[in-house]
Amino acid sequence: MNLIAVFRSRTQTLAFAQILSSYGIMVSIINTPRTINVACGISAKFPAQFKKEADEIIRRRAFSTFAGFYHV
Repeated sequence: MNLIAVFRSRTQTLAFAQILSSYGIMVSIINTPRTINVACGISAKFPAQFKKEADEIIRRRAFSTFAGFYHV
């Protein structure tokens, strides 16, 4: 199962994805599903098993435009 991290800022989406990748986590940038209409249009998709690491990155980096995690 995968999760997507949704942000209201393209810049923060890309920064988050780059940080995940630097931890060796496979991440891809995808178009945000239309049912999630709070985002900038792109999201970071990654394996759900790394949610704990993703939570820690969000907390430490204080991403101000983070809108949540969603299952895909």
